[in-house]
Amino acid sequence: MTESDLPVVHLTPGRWGDPAHPVALRPAALEALKHLGVRRPTTDPVDPPAAVDRPGLSPEQLSFLAGVVGAEHVASDLESRWAHTRGYSTTDLLRHRSGDTSDMPDAVVYLGSHDEVLALLAGAADHDLAVVPYSGGTSVVGGLAPDRRFITVDLRRLDQLVALDEISRTATLQAGVRGPAAEALLAERGYTLGHFPQSYEGASIGGYAAARSSGQSSAGYGRFDQMVVGLTLATPRGTIELGRAPMSAAGPDLRQLVLGSEGAFGIITSVVVRIRPRPTERHFEGWRFESFADGLTAIRRLAQDGPLPTVLRLSDEVETAVNLADPDVLGGGSGGVLAIIGFDGPYNSGTAEVLTAAGGQNLGEGPGETWRVGRYRAPYLRDPLLDEGALVETLETAAFWSRIPELKAAVTAALVQKLTEQGTPPLVLCHVSHVYETGASLYFTVISAQTGDPVRQWRTAKAAASQAIATVGGTISHHHGVGTDHRAAYADEIGPLALEALQAVKHVLDPGAVLNPGILI
Repeated sequence: MTESDLPVVHLTPGRWGDPAHPVALRPAALEALKHLGVRRPTTDPVDPPAAVDRPGLSPEQLSFLAGVVGAEHVASDLESRWAHTRGYSTTDLLRHRSGDTSDMPDAVVYLGSHDEVLALLAGAADHDLAVVPYSGGTSVVGGLAPDRRFITVDLRRLDQLVALDEISRTATLQAGVRGPAAEALLAERGYTLGHFPQSYEGASIGGYAAARSSGQSSAGYGRFDQMVVGLTLATPRGTIELGRAPMSAAGPDLRQLVLGSEGAFGIITSVVVRIRPRPTERHFEGWRFESFADGLTAIRRLAQDGPLPTVLRLSDEVETAVNLADPDVLGGGSGGVLAIIGFDGPYNSGTAEVLTAAGGQNLGEGPGETWRVGRYRAPYLRDPLLDEGALVETLETAAFWSRIPELKAAVTAALVQKLTEQGTPPLVLCHVSHVYETGASLYFTVISAQTGDPVRQWRTAKAAASQAIATVGGTISHHHGVGTDHRAAYADEIGPLALEALQAVKHVLDPGAVLNPGILI
């Protein structure tokens, strides 16, 4: 099975993935949780009772929305609104499970064209409507929970492959096309986008662009913001079209201003992306190194001097022991650290030569294929872990190579200290997921027992980790975005003058402050 064979998964409130394919924890994993002090909660997750639903939109507001898109494409029922409440961070899921409706939209509007998006935004301020764009809904940084009451603009009807230029090798995709659907549409013509984040089953093209997404194959295909050569942005003041040529010296590249803007400056309705021929063969392998430091040296050599594989990642000692390469096992690693390499296309023996020279041991295709097949199942583990009373969450950052060891140590120490202070000593796992000539990203997974207030528990630990990132000189986010969770840290990272410049852009494009208020800036 390849990524193109995976179906689109319409996520359900409060749980990740396809409810028809739940993941059960193995007995060994349940036993390991006991050693962390995890105890199953005595209460079950609840749905939001209708009694706590707040008043909806006024007749005038509903009439305006119906006039833009048609009454059949406006949903104000509790079920539709609850399904669009928040994203899929652990704190989001915990609040769903408690029946917390505080971030629920007042309506969901299913827009079907760029012109409809423009019309809605043009009248939103006059009708006192804040607008949050939504497609896959997979935000994990509070990107769907603005600072005021709002309506959700669901872009799922914008689901077309608009154009494919085989000479230039570009494709124009509407923002609501989900990852698997985009791959299927391109595969019909013999092409691939090559963008496979772990949220791939549920995420969308517009979300990739709005959050500067990065997928497992970034070593070979690049990040999503590197794939985008053009885009169309709807704002309350009109349309912005960007990307007349692949590169230009005509002023700053405004595409990069929109990419990562998370709906604060406008709603991306379509993108023009670079595509490549669909590979006819793929190869994945596992490699063992004695230590994370040894593995880090090896992958840095590949990143800086080549030859780079399509996929390159390195787990630390703890993650290797837990064996997230096979998430159905959740345990059973054999010591050392595990690197995964993958090739879309012919196997490059030069990569193996570099890894061998750096002390690597080739474990063959088994671990690589196990990771490839199982990687989209890993997020499904979070639901049964939460069911058992575990706190499980992730965070990520990036830094220059010279700072990576200190960054890893500082974030790990901060998480261990803050969670241990709360009586819940954690297991902290880490891997390098994306590499560049000058640096790399670090992705942490944290597992501990829950306290009586797990939302506060994680936020306390996350704040300490964020401070450690800032102190060492990492970035607050490599590919998850800013949202509300990272807003303060992002402001500190870029400084007051840069923040003022972004606020000026926001004011020019969105003078009524209706677009995702409080997100990003």
